[in-house]
Amino acid sequence: MPRRAAKTIALLAALLLLGACGTLPREVFDPSGPRPATPQALLDVRFTARDAAAAISNAQPVMSRLQAERGGFNVLALSGGGANGAYGAGVLAGWSKTGKRPKFDIVTGVSTGALAAPFAFLGPDWDDRMKAAYTSGDADDLIGLRALNAFGGPSLFSAVPIRRLVEHYVDAGLLRAVAAEHAKGRRLLVATTNLDTQETTIWDMGAIATRADPGAVKLFQDVLVASSSIPGVFPPVMIGLDGAAGSFSEMHADGGVMTPFFTVPESMLLWTDPDGAIHKGAIFVLINGQVGATFGVTRGNLLGILSRSYDAMSKASTRTLLAATAAFAERNGLTLQVSEIPDAAEAQGLNFKAANMRRLFEMGYDRAVAGEAWHAPLTASE
Repeated sequence: MPRRAAKTIALLAALLLLGACGTLPREVFDPSGPRPATPQALLDVRFTARDAAAAISNAQPVMSRLQAERGGFNVLALSGGGANGAYGAGVLAGWSKTGKRPKFDIVTGVSTGALAAPFAFLGPDWDDRMKAAYTSGDADDLIGLRALNAFGGPSLFSAVPIRRLVEHYVDAGLLRAVAAEHAKGRRLLVATTNLDTQETTIWDMGAIATRADPGAVKLFQDVLVASSSIPGVFPPVMIGLDGAAGSFSEMHADGGVMTPFFTVPESMLLWTDPDGAIHKGAIFVLINGQVGATFGVTRGNLLGILSRSYDAMSKASTRTLLAATAAFAERNGLTLQVSEIPDAAEAQGLNFKAANMRRLFEMGYDRAVAGEAWHAPLTASE
């Protein structure tokens, strides 16, 4: 493990017990009573990953437009990965440089992928803002000493730096642009983990943007912050219907807790389109991390064992979902392309320093310009 990453994990472990005393206030709720209902103001902007009917309904405008145009469609899924999200941003910018980047009909984001998703959705004209978000140094203090929150909340670090970052780059102008594309039948989706229900919640960010009110900007930002909030590292985000009597604020955190990336809802991974309506499409999965197993002598202490185990678990989860997505694509006549950080490269998901993120951005950019960023998913024999 890189020395910087080891030091970061050591710091997190040393502060874990100190952070345990902080709590978030919650509404009184009797577990044996009825389950809190979804706030009415959120019903039209989200669905759970288990709800196939809602997913199909959400995608229907896309399908209707494509059928009218008699063309194929493109889906882009951006994964989690912390600071490694700079790699994905670089791939997108380099892809724009080649002039071959598709206009995506559906863009999805999880964790750091959620932060890049609005820019990816809006297209190459927003590449400069996306690059700045990842490489300008504005993310330097996300887990720095000044952000420590050991005594004041349910996480080791404060949400202030990450919220400040989101608020700086995601404003009312961006929402207006997203709403305009949403009206054309395109969809921008972001995944969070609802810790109360232990489900993946899929947020229709275009539907939020279409509300065009101050509350829409805050909810849009809240979802992005929640999807990026690694449990224990950053505090979860409470999302509910403010000011409504009897409403229940839900606790949402990193979408990567439940899924490394999002292409289709889990309820649809085994689904086959009976009418062939989704044929002639392409799915692109941009992994902000490494996928392959790599050899390394695991140190025999607690930190070495925990960090190596977490790395192995994350990679295995990503490979499993890639295999399921590949099977879905094959059954439905879709093509699947994948991009990830090469296993031989240095990747530090918790190193948010500008120099590291610029290096990752340039790596992704150079690979895309050279035509080396994308490939078909590897088979088990490979």
